[in-house]
Amino acid sequence: MASIGDIPVRVEGVASAQELGNAWPILSEIRHALARLIETGEPTQIDLSAMPFGPGDEARLLSLLGTGEVTATVDALGPSQIRETAFRGVWVVEYQSTEAQRVALHIEIDTVPQLLRTHPDDLADGLAALDERLAAGEQRDRFDA
Repeated sequence: MASIGDIPVRVEGVASAQELGNAWPILSEIRHALARLIETGEPTQIDLSAMPFGPGDEARLLSLLGTGEVTATVDALGPSQIRETAFRGVWVVEYQSTEAQRVALHIEIDTVPQLLRTHPDDLADGLAALDERLAAGEQRDRFDA
């Protein structure tokens, strides 16, 4: 009977994170999502934290996407950074906790990132607040006259 030491073992090099190549398939997925947005108006959100990325893949993808003209910061339950990529309609959205730890990293393919859209329920609140402001202003103008 052979011992474990008799089993031939060959050690192969492990690819570095830069060599995993996961950035290109995601870039292709983004391309198809952008075409779908143009054709049907359907937005797409890609959760990069759910991808089998090595550390170098994320950096490679973000480098391939480049930087566009628009950036925004939203402070709601922690800061969120939104930046347009070099490709209009493709956005990088990073959500952070109140301790500035990354909670999620998404690529959004849309005309405007969802985080910047007003929730439909909030529209009615905005209208009510504007009505109050107008009523208060009209009331004050009557007394000033």
